[in-house]
Amino acid sequence: MIKFEDAYRIVSEAGTELDTIKVKLIDGLGYVLAEDVKSDMDMPPFNKSAMDGYACKEVDIANELVVIEIIPAGQIPEKTVGNNQCAKIMTGAMIPDGADCVIMVEDTEEIGNNRIKYTKIVPEINVCQTEISNKLNVNICYLGEDIKAGSTVLEKGTLIKAQHVATMASVGYTEALVYRKPKVAVIPTGDEIVEPNIKPGISQIRNSNGAQIVAQLKAVGITANYFGIARDTENATMELIKEAYEKNDVIILTGGVSMGDFDLVPEILRDLKFDLLFESVAVQPGKPTVFGKRGNKYCFGLPGNPVSSFVQFELLTKPLLYLLMGQKYKPFNFKLPIGKNFTRRKAVRLSWVPAVFADDGTVIPVEYHGSAHINGLGIADGIMAIPIGVSELKKGELVDVRQI
Repeated sequence: MIKFEDAYRIVSEAGTELDTIKVKLIDGLGYVLAEDVKSDMDMPPFNKSAMDGYACKEVDIANELVVIEIIPAGQIPEKTVGNNQCAKIMTGAMIPDGADCVIMVEDTEEIGNNRIKYTKIVPEINVCQTEISNKLNVNICYLGEDIKAGSTVLEKGTLIKAQHVATMASVGYTEALVYRKPKVAVIPTGDEIVEPNIKPGISQIRNSNGAQIVAQLKAVGITANYFGIARDTENATMELIKEAYEKNDVIILTGGVSMGDFDLVPEILRDLKFDLLFESVAVQPGKPTVFGKRGNKYCFGLPGNPVSSFVQFELLTKPLLYLLMGQKYKPFNFKLPIGKNFTRRKAVRLSWVPAVFADDGTVIPVEYHGSAHINGLGIADGIMAIPIGVSELKKGELVDVRQI
C-alpha cells in the first residue's frame, strides 16, 4: 500500500499527451491546445469610441461645439474634427482625425443649429487626457491596447472553454490544433450486478458504476466506449480487456480488485503484460485501486463500491486523462471551516468525506454510511480531506475541500 501522494505522482508521470488533430473552432470546446494561438492583427484595429457621445478636442470642451457628422459603428469617418467642432459617435465607432476624446452623450445638451454644450463643470485642469493610462477619462479604446499583432493570446496547453473560443474567433482562428482526446473503455465487473433496466433478483444489485464512470468521462469531455458487464470468470474478463486494449487508450474497470476469491483483475492484467504501478493506496474510500501500463496504454482497476469508484476517478483517473489530453490537471481545491465536530475511528488512511457547503461558509459532512452509500454522495457538493493521523476535527477548523 502506498500513500496517495505517491500514487498521484506515479499517475502524473506515467503518460504523455496523445497525437494532435485539427478541429473546427466551434467543435474545440473541451480540447487542449497543442500550439500557441497568436493574433493576426492589432486589437482594437483602430482607435474606437468606448461609448455613445461626441468626439472632440479636449481643449474645446468648455466651448459650444458644432456637430459636423454622425459616425455609426462600422463606418469610416469622412471629416476631420477642427477647433470647436465635434462628431456624434456611437460605441465602437472609429475616432475621427483631429479628435482626442469622447464626451458622454448624457453629459451634453443640444442647443440648436447642430450645436452641443458640455454640461459638466469644467475644472481648470484638462478634463480629458490623451495618455492610454487615462483612457477611462478620454473614453477611447486605443489601437492595439488589448492585443498586438503577432502576440500570443492563448498558450499551448490551454483547455478550451467558451471564452477561449471567443478569443480565437477574434484573431481569425477557424481551426484549432489540439491534442486528441483519449479513447476510454468502461468495463464494470461482477456476477452480482445487472444493468439498471433490470430489476435485481435475490443477491443482485443494479450496476451504477458503469453509468457513473461514463457520466464522469462525459463531464471531462470524453465519450466512453461502454463494453458491458464482465462476469467473474477469468476468461470473460480477460476477453473484454483484450478487446478494449485493442480499441482504446485507457481501460477503466470497476470491481474485482480486492482480496476475494473472485477478484481477478490484478492477476489478469499481469497475464496481459500490464506493468502494475500500484495495487493499493492509503486512501478511504478506494484502498484497492489498481493502476497499470502496457506500452502507451493504461488501465485503472477501481473498487466496486460506487463511492469508491467515483472518488478514485476524481482523484487519480482524471489527472491521467487530462495528461493525455495535453494539460496538467488542476482540481478546484480550497479551504473551508468545518461546520461541526467530526470524528472517525481509524486514522491510518487519507479520508475523503462527502460534504455540503452551508450558507454560513462552512462545510458540513453528510450522513454517510460507507463506500456503498451512493445516496450520501448524491447530495454532496464536495469531498473534504481528512489527513492520515487526524481522527478528530473541531468545529471551525479549516479543512481541504474539493468541489465535485
